[in-house]
Amino acid sequence: MKNKVNEIAISYSGSTKANLLPKITCSQNAAALAYSKWDKKTIGLQETFKIMLLNNANKVKGICVVSTGGITGTLVDVRILFAILLKSLTTAVILLHNHPSGTLRPSEADKLLTQKIKKAGALFDIQVLDHLILTPDGDYYSFADNAIL
Repeated sequence: MKNKVNEIAISYSGSTKANLLPKITCSQNAAALAYSKWDKKTIGLQETFKIMLLNNANKVKGICVVSTGGITGTLVDVRILFAILLKSLTTAVILLHNHPSGTLRPSEADKLLTQKIKKAGALFDIQVLDHLILTPDGDYYSFADNAIL
């Protein structure tokens, strides 16, 4: 009897030319880009965790939803997050999530998750540049700007 296994195919498709990709130079332009791409119908209703994938020149390759949760939280599976980062050959990432309540203060869970992702990223030479919390009105909190990254 022959053993059968599934074949795994890994692919990444990017159609935008690198010179047209937006470059991230500070938390303000990262937050503005993330907010512009956020669904305004749900940003005040439920928490969503996304990642902004960057190339070696800090140009945005894309923004990907990692998890969507409830009113006060969302579970992030770090394995899925890193599957996306590795599959897309990302060299740096900005973590993004919203607080539907409008509170800009990060929770202890937010801080612990950030450190967990940062530590794992170091193993793969993927730099966590920032973690931004967005509110429904467009305000943001930057872990990097507040020296807690």
